[in-house]
Amino acid sequence: MKQNTTVNHRTVEVNGIRLHIAEQGEGPLVVLLHGFPETWYSWRHQFTALTDAGYRVVAPDHRGYGSSDRPEAIDSYTMLHLVGDVIGLIHALGEERAIVAWQTALLRPDVVRGVAGLSVSP
Repeated sequence: MKQNTTVNHRTVEVNGIRLHIAEQGEGPLVVLLHGFPETWYSWRHQFTALTDAGYRVVAPDHRGYGSSDRPEAIDSYTMLHLVGDVIGLIHALGEERAIVAWQTALLRPDVVRGVAGLSVSP
């Protein structure tokens, strides 16, 4: 069943910063995480396929990227900060668990429902 194809944008407060997110759909939460030097926009083509499959899709701009806050201190960009932002985002969206990738799954398996790696080269 096809869902609304409108991607909604808003900001969510997590860990003392505001993250810009793009979101679409309803169902189990899938959080799409971009790499350097990208933004949520890298995932725009995957939104419709995932929402049509029954998922709620959210792609944030990580701290320091796109329309999200940019803390000045260099030590505000550790892997623990980034994972904390993802965990905070999941909870701010009213969810306990989500499908997400990499370090979040490694450091917080209690919050991760599944892992998928896309656009990955060896």
